[in-house]
Amino acid sequence: MRRVAWGITGGGQYLAESVRAMREVAAQHRVCTFVSKAGEEVLRMYGLLEKLREISGGGYLEEIFLESESGRSFPMTGRLMIGRYDLLLIAPATSNTVAKIACGISDTIVTNAAALAEKAHVPVLVLPTDVREAMTRAPYAVNREICSACEICPPQTACPQGAISGDGVRSIDLMRCDGCGTCLPLCSNSAIDAMRMNVRRRSIDQRNIEMLRERGYTILESPAEIPEAVAKTATGRRPQERVHE
Repeated sequence: MRRVAWGITGGGQYLAESVRAMREVAAQHRVCTFVSKAGEEVLRMYGLLEKLREISGGGYLEEIFLESESGRSFPMTGRLMIGRYDLLLIAPATSNTVAKIACGISDTIVTNAAALAEKAHVPVLVLPTDVREAMTRAPYAVNREICSACEICPPQTACPQGAISGDGVRSIDLMRCDGCGTCLPLCSNSAIDAMRMNVRRRSIDQRNIEMLRERGYTILESPAEIPEAVAKTATGRRPQERVHE
């Protein structure tokens, strides 16, 4: 059984697939999750935060640590320095996170975890959002060209989070939306939907990914690779290291 530290950052690309992979990994291993502030926001937008709580159930080495609740020193990432985890997996890792790690910046809970893991010789696996060009789904939004600005808006009335606002053409406040989808069948014009878009990889993103490879990071190409990669990754402890549990 592996003890997995899992970092989640604020990218929608591969997010749902990564959470599904996490559920599969958690059936065989212990998973403790570190979520950046942006990651927390995006998990909520896509309706995945509660699913994550189900996977990381809260027992020792199975907690969820939110950056928004962790303070600036990120004390719980220190577990990586004292051998509590066998590996660190960051999935998905935004281009911002990859760039910070490549440059040695550790100012979020996830980039700090990466820095400590590297110092302690703990293997790090990364699934970059920009590892290749792919289609991604955006959070729910109102198509303003379709919205009829109904005097009474059933989606607005029914939204449990009060995330839909406006007296004419409506809009969705993504800081309040939790991706529940209650609004979708209530709009008579089908003006609420989640757009799909093609994500283009920049050359600078590829260079940063290659910098991580050169430093010994394992770069994953797809969420489907996660369960097998976790199972095959060697333990993060140094051969002569003795760690008191």
